[in-house]
Amino acid sequence: MDLERPIDRRTALGLLAAVGALPLRGSEAAMVPSDATAGSAETGADPGATDAGGSGRMPVVFLAHGSPFLLDDATWVRELAGWSAALPRPRAILMVSAHWENQPVTLGATETVPLVYDFYGFPARYYEVTYPAPGAPELAARTRDLLVGSGTTRSVLDAPTRGLDHGAYVPLVAMYPRADVPVLQMSLPTLDAPELFALGRALESLRDEGVLIVGSGFVTHNLRTLDLRPDAPTPAWAADFDAWVTQALETTDVDALVRYRELAPGVRQSLPTHEHFVPLVVASGAAGSDRAVVDFPITGWMAGSFTRRSVQFG
Repeated sequence: MDLERPIDRRTALGLLAAVGALPLRGSEAAMVPSDATAGSAETGADPGATDAGGSGRMPVVFLAHGSPFLLDDATWVRELAGWSAALPRPRAILMVSAHWENQPVTLGATETVPLVYDFYGFPARYYEVTYPAPGAPELAARTRDLLVGSGTTRSVLDAPTRGLDHGAYVPLVAMYPRADVPVLQMSLPTLDAPELFALGRALESLRDEGVLIVGSGFVTHNLRTLDLRPDAPTPAWAADFDAWVTQALETTDVDALVRYRELAPGVRQSLPTHEHFVPLVVASGAAGSDRAVVDFPITGWMAGSFTRRSVQFG
């Protein structure tokens, strides 16, 4: 099998459907009962209940979003809920997901519209998930002003009927289950790392306005290497790439990060395509002077070669 050749989308999503019940390895020290699901996040403390009211500078995050089956994994849901509970409560969320590429920069719906169920062959209940978060028209206007004003892009398009895709709503269901934080999704206008880093830099000031900027993807993402065995071993190329990225982030080596395609070990096997990695580059750009304040709230591996490494700047 050619590990560096992309797999077609329909086949890939069918494979992902088979991954849902896989055990995780890494940061999870103790598993909770298997019948605990996303609904458990709706009881007890409100995730993200610490309300900064926009008065403080929000961090920037990059998260591994998993497949729609993530919400069946009580450990992962618990980790995401705990992470959001430790964050200041955002006034709004700007989401950059691996699953929306469109040029030039395009902004999704600014009012609540149906979700985008961008997967195939899953059980019916996964197409019944809803996440009616409020729209964020003011954030859309600010985003447009910042991007055009900085010269990052000449124009910004609107997609008023484009709802949140699974890279956006799946983690948000776990992190903010009440769907009471306004959310705006922005497309990836390119996969060029330097351009996306500059895009993130242009958006940095949103953090001082109570906006949580979220990149959603995977540090490693090769669907040809899915290993459905329990305790599947992590290939050396995936471990090497994950370690290299971690070091680049910890040492604030921006030059290395934006040149990851030519410098990182294992990159060709880890990323046959690059849309899942580059949201991390956007997040790093938006981190600005907080780039040196980096943490990894969620780590571990799934399906052998998929690192769940998630990142918080600031």
